[in-house]
Amino acid sequence: MGASLLRLHFHDCFVLGCDASILLDDTATFTGEKTAGPNNNSVRGYEVIDTIKSQVESLCPGVVSCADIVAVAARDSVVALGGPTWTVLLGRRDSTTASFSAAGTDLPGPNLNLSQLISAFSKKGLTTKEMVVLSGTHTIGKARCTSFRNHIYNDTDIDPAFAASKQKICPKSGGDDNLSPLDATTTIFDNAYFRGLKEKKGLLHSDQELYNGGSTDSIVETYINTATFFRDVANAMVKMGNISPLTGTKGQIRTNCRKVN
Repeated sequence: MGASLLRLHFHDCFVLGCDASILLDDTATFTGEKTAGPNNNSVRGYEVIDTIKSQVESLCPGVVSCADIVAVAARDSVVALGGPTWTVLLGRRDSTTASFSAAGTDLPGPNLNLSQLISAFSKKGLTTKEMVVLSGTHTIGKARCTSFRNHIYNDTDIDPAFAASKQKICPKSGGDDNLSPLDATTTIFDNAYFRGLKEKKGLLHSDQELYNGGSTDSIVETYINTATFFRDVANAMVKMGNISPLTGTKGQIRTNCRKVN
């Protein structure tokens, strides 16, 4: 579940900030973020967070927010899969609302071009370099056929043998939920993602955009050095975890991560 827990943190932070808004279930009078396009039938790990929350509540009720749990789980997932560690700042509080519409507009999708990716991250206060290094977290996890079909059939910036191998997994029609690893070592947090980009083996259109004759090629080159990637991704994860947190008396500490107290 490591990649999914990391993505949960990302999809939380990019919508209203790192406030656990993504965890709120829909109710009769409220539509949350779970069914928004980028999240629906795609984001997972909610039950893992529930399990952690219930254990934390039994030991230390009303103190640790769902937002902090998501942030720590993301870091621990990266460490468990061989990646770097970082100090997770704590003290986020949980939102009392969510935004279906912002989830639809603010989460960068797999078909974005380079300028759109730069813009999406810039809106959240993240630099182009930070966008590239955070994209490197695609070193773990898998993507659904629906996310990479266009790239493997219609794009030219792709290794032909690589495209052919992915077309076996992902037909032109049907098989939308068939999965492919995002890089060659899908359960190991390493820099294989960036090495793959240099070989034109980015799975998503948005991945290969980072190394396609544009302004970010030189940044990708620097991450062929694992130590540099680990250092920069750790720093960028801290910065992402600081996007618009609720602190002080804002928000609340939810008892159940799925619903407002």
